[in-house]
Amino acid sequence: MLSRSECGHMPGDSANHHRRSIRLRGYDYAAGGSYFVTICTQDRAPLLGTVEGKVLLNGAGRMADHWWNELPRRYPTVSLDAFVIMPTHIHGILIISPPAVGADRDVRIAGVRPHDRDAAHPEGRTLRCAPTRSGRPQPLPTLGVVIRWFKTMSTNAYIRAVLDRAWPPFNRRLWQRNYHDRVIRNPREYDAIQAYIARNPSQWSLDRENRLQ
Repeated sequence: MLSRSECGHMPGDSANHHRRSIRLRGYDYAAGGSYFVTICTQDRAPLLGTVEGKVLLNGAGRMADHWWNELPRRYPTVSLDAFVIMPTHIHGILIISPPAVGADRDVRIAGVRPHDRDAAHPEGRTLRCAPTRSGRPQPLPTLGVVIRWFKTMSTNAYIRAVLDRAWPPFNRRLWQRNYHDRVIRNPREYDAIQAYIARNPSQWSLDRENRLQ
């Protein structure tokens, strides 16, 4: 479980991270891939529900769940995997890939079909675009674009609910300014991250910061 000062601390990382997003230097986030994403509420306010052996989402948590699951509708090249909403943060695996990529997990992790590897950019970035109805290729959305849309839609929905349903107001913003991502490199990492996400509710009571809330 993540502590208040380690909202972006990923399993396997050795260093503590501050709340700012840590991008992988030199990685092309427009090329697609599989990502482990963590997004925290501002000041880690417990706005999304409670944990009593399992996560009990409130209205705000259900709202966040709705907009996360809307991502593939907004971006057809996005697919979703393991996901959990905790009172103060969310964890999810998010995959960005062209429609032609098959459902095989190893292919999605690599982000490139075997016969596309020769077309990779000399610096390791894959030059691929998603087809559109017009037949013109469109660049894949970057991870930042996808997360920004989720934050915008969920924040707007929360603001409306503050006015219409008396939800508790948030401090300046609903979500912390940035987010933390980890590029998933291989099936072993994928399995470890899936297990980490699944364990989050059972580990909630072990986090001293949560006990103090």
